[in-house]
Amino acid sequence: MSLVLPRPASAHQNGAGIASMLLAVLLYGVMDALIKYQAERYPVIEVVFFRSLFALLPLGVLILRGGGWKALATRQPRLQAARAVIGFVSVVCFFEAFALMPLADVVAIGFAAPLFITALSVPLLGEQVGWRRWSAVLAGFAGVLIMVRPGSSLFGAAAGIALLATLSYALSIITIRRLSATDGNAPTVASFTCLSVLISGLVLPFYWVMPTPADWLMLIAAGVLGGAGQIAFTRAFALAPPVIVAPFDYANMLLATVLGFLVWGDVPTLPVFVGAAIVIASGLYIVYREAIRRGA
Repeated sequence: MSLVLPRPASAHQNGAGIASMLLAVLLYGVMDALIKYQAERYPVIEVVFFRSLFALLPLGVLILRGGGWKALATRQPRLQAARAVIGFVSVVCFFEAFALMPLADVVAIGFAAPLFITALSVPLLGEQVGWRRWSAVLAGFAGVLIMVRPGSSLFGAAAGIALLATLSYALSIITIRRLSATDGNAPTVASFTCLSVLISGLVLPFYWVMPTPADWLMLIAAGVLGGAGQIAFTRAFALAPPVIVAPFDYANMLLATVLGFLVWGDVPTLPVFVGAAIVIASGLYIVYREAIRRGA
């Protein structure tokens, strides 16, 4: 779901936007696999700390290229703080879900974020949602129910954590929409990353487990890949309209399935595939209707 309103773009810009989105999918996909591997071996709060700490490296490059510390100025500090806290909750829940569930299952549930965003934008942003998009939201939530199968012992609390992560992520995106009226991307990304380092760093001494040399490298790589992926994802929507680049975000499901099988031997069940297909179709339709509504 884009944070940037659609605008006319050249074929070259569209191609660059698609390439940037595919790069973001690759970076995020590898990061997710590294996070899952580490979250199964170390406390989640420790993994969050290192992921956030080393994400500051690519963020620093973004700040320098954007004009230095002036790029971090914000006109809505309280809203920035609220967004950072909500984003932190989302990250912790996603990492916990990675530790408890197959990689592709968490990614599939995460695809419900556009559905939550569309539904919550009505009371929180005052947006008008027509019956077509409401139908897509309802169909998408049906797909989520197919995946998580309430009451089944297969997912249980793990699915609830993944849904909480997705809901808090959607709230974070809605908050970013309000921030985008006054602030650029740099202060929003920086406030979230720095707060995540601060909170997880304060709690870390109570959960600290010394990583092995190989795990140090993976924890550092996860942070750098996450920070770089966030930059590539943002750039994709800056280059091309959402209706062009958003569909390629769903390639993450294929990547997660492949990595999950190669590393853990996980194969998504039929209900996950069916539910994910419904959720993806609903999300794509919402993006399409949003483009029509805004005259893209």
